[in-house]
Amino acid sequence: MKELYAEHPAMFKNNPLGFILAVLLIPVAVGVLILLWWYLQTKSSKLTVFENEILFEKGLLSKERSEVNISIVRTVRVKQSFFNRIFGVGTVSIYTAGDNPEIVAKGMPDPNRIRELIKMGQNGA
Repeated sequence: MKELYAEHPAMFKNNPLGFILAVLLIPVAVGVLILLWWYLQTKSSKLTVFENEILFEKGLLSKERSEVNISIVRTVRVKQSFFNRIFGVGTVSIYTAGDNPEIVAKGMPDPNRIRELIKMGQNGA
C-alpha cells in the first residue's frame, strides 16, 4: 500500500498568535508548559492517505484509529479561516454516509492537497 500523504497538524501555522503568546510567556515558565502541551497534542494526531484508504490516528498513551476506504467517501470538506489560508492549513472533514463526518482532522497542512488525493483515489478505484 503506497503512502500518498502523512502529516501531523501544524503547530505554529495553525495558531500563530497563540504561539507568539506562549513564547512571550516563557520567562514566567507558563509558556514552556503551554508549548509542551501544545506540541504533544499536535504530535498525538496523524492523518495518512494511502492509495485505497485514509487512516486517522489520535492519542499518545491510548490510541484511537479511524480507517475509511476511499471508495466509500462521499464528501471531503475543507474549512479554512483567513489566517488558515495565509499559512496553508485547515480542517479536513471526511464524510461517508449521513450527516456526521467519519474523520475530522484540524490544523492539517495543505488541506486541499488531501482533498485532491482522495478524489484521485476515487477515480483510480
